[in-house]
Amino acid sequence: MTGKIWLVGAGPGDTGLLTLRGREVLGRSDVVVYDRLVGEGILSLMPKSAERVDAGKSSGSHTMTQRETEKLMISRALEGKRVVRLKGGDPFIFGRGGEEAEAIIRAGVPFEVVPGVSSAVAVPAYAGIPATHRDYCSGLNIYTAHDKANLVPDFNATTSIFLMGVSHSRELQERLMLTMPPDTPCAIIQNGTTSSQRVIRSELSGLYDAVKENAITPPAVIVVGQTAGLNLDWREAMPLNGKRIIITRPEGRAENLSLMLRDLGAEVILMPTIRTSTLHGSLDGVDLSGHDWAGFTSVTGVNALFELLSESGRDIRELGRARIAAIGPATREALRSHGLNVDYMPSVYDGHHLAEGLAHFGGKVLMFRAEGGTPEIDEAFRNYGIEPLSVCIYRTDYVKLVHVPKFADIIIFTSSSTVRGFSESVKSMREVLAVCIGRQTGDEALRAGFTNIRIAEQATLDSVVRACT
Repeated sequence: MTGKIWLVGAGPGDTGLLTLRGREVLGRSDVVVYDRLVGEGILSLMPKSAERVDAGKSSGSHTMTQRETEKLMISRALEGKRVVRLKGGDPFIFGRGGEEAEAIIRAGVPFEVVPGVSSAVAVPAYAGIPATHRDYCSGLNIYTAHDKANLVPDFNATTSIFLMGVSHSRELQERLMLTMPPDTPCAIIQNGTTSSQRVIRSELSGLYDAVKENAITPPAVIVVGQTAGLNLDWREAMPLNGKRIIITRPEGRAENLSLMLRDLGAEVILMPTIRTSTLHGSLDGVDLSGHDWAGFTSVTGVNALFELLSESGRDIRELGRARIAAIGPATREALRSHGLNVDYMPSVYDGHHLAEGLAHFGGKVLMFRAEGGTPEIDEAFRNYGIEPLSVCIYRTDYVKLVHVPKFADIIIFTSSSTVRGFSESVKSMREVLAVCIGRQTGDEALRAGFTNIRIAEQATLDSVVRACT
């Protein structure tokens, strides 16, 4: 199994300038190959279990050669490991990230570039010096003080980057051709870093025509120079590249799913449509003893129970000898985190199969539920002749969505309540692919008017992600 390499820009040194994406991938790394200029605070964020490799270079002193560094991180990735190549500043600004990307592509290893805050703009800013100012300058050139031969560079052999240049592309082309060859490579990048990113390539002599023929509109960045002829596209091979996905899970419950989708190239928008809250006092006067089974249908229910027990000075021993049932793997893991092993979990992770399994075992059942519950679960228990004691320990409220994206490729629903919450606020987007965690959620999406519904094979986040691809 092949792992993956992330080329991560660590910024100029201040820990606070490491990007959120950089911190996400660093926190999940198996191997970290870092440079001399990476700040000490950032190095302290590396997982304690990760292999740490110092690939630092200074004038006249190299811990590892560039080729050795490339070979090491590729070999670790081919072992199936998550490798973070941690570089000072931005990996594609004088960081030799382009060379490393070429080596990774030749090796056939998946990789991702995580841009960093460049010292070229951050360091002057920290000194109170603006790199641009409307009253004094209209451009910025960034040079390294030496090239491969350690010489003062040829200032004509540079990459030029132009922001907000679409409407002036004709004039820009004419000006540049006064000093640059007409076959100089150019790239026009529209909606960069988003799911709708487009890259149009041309020669300098065809820059204006490329803008016009491809109907380029702002925002767009124009790159002119020999590097614009390189194609080190790491996003193209990612299965969800170009997809914008909305996650409707409650706040605080969407992070893992977001990471999984972003690792596959998706642009993720978090839109919590529900909010859960513990029903304080809901255990008052409730006898939890004398049951054969205690059933849990959600992670929220598990956490709410332990919160209620703690605030009332009670603990889980009140369940006595009751065995524990969980609706699925996430709920099982939440119970394990509180020291409880699960005795039964259905092979199909829904309320119908949970009820079927408990009916097979027999005995008195205690269910910890949401207020209002899920009618399908109640119906399933009745079908099997079970009348559980249902204790409602949390409630679900719908969240009024203030900002709704103009478009999306996929909307993910992980419960029937997320569908209802979405429908409360958004009356459109019913033609968008609705990926649902289970049959009950899919049925709710159908009732809400969604016309393109895909149900995950299992009620797990891994299965939901697979349904998106």
